[in-house]
Amino acid sequence: MILKTIIQSLFAITSRAKASRQAEKALHDYLELAEQIEPVQGCTPVTVPPMRGLDEDMRGWSFYQILAHNGIVAHTISAIINQLAVGETLHGAAVINPKTDVMPATDVGEEQVARLRDEVDKHLAMVGTLGTLRGGATTPHPLFGTFDAHRWHCMFAFHLKIHLDQARYVVSRFATENKS
Repeated sequence: MILKTIIQSLFAITSRAKASRQAEKALHDYLELAEQIEPVQGCTPVTVPPMRGLDEDMRGWSFYQILAHNGIVAHTISAIINQLAVGETLHGAAVINPKTDVMPATDVGEEQVARLRDEVDKHLAMVGTLGTLRGGATTPHPLFGTFDAHRWHCMFAFHLKIHLDQARYVVSRFATENKS
């Protein structure tokens, strides 16, 4: 309950531009991490310790699975924002099972780097074309309450940042191998 209130308050005071910058920064960080590993390492699952925001079934992913998950979630959030902002009933990519439909395949590879870059770039371009995101139609987030399009845009960046620590941990497991 406290976390829900904090997230709602944080998103309320975050501007669209700031949320966009946060998403750009997170993407930049993921791209830098991708440059630090070999493709075979990016496909290797690594179990991370318990981390804030990670469900137990998300702790054993490879770097590319983390990117795939982020790409899936990014695509979904973008669809939600667009449909809320233009007053449509949620449909298609905006309607998912948040527990099962966001899980990455086990056989994803380095193509996920380009996919995530494309999803973030498309999202930022789309958000830039929309009018007011605040105060319109809303839909519930599975954990943090009801969001309008603006709060979903903030969630887009927030979600990318949640998985950054996981990605950094995974890449760090290969750092000594790559220095040899």
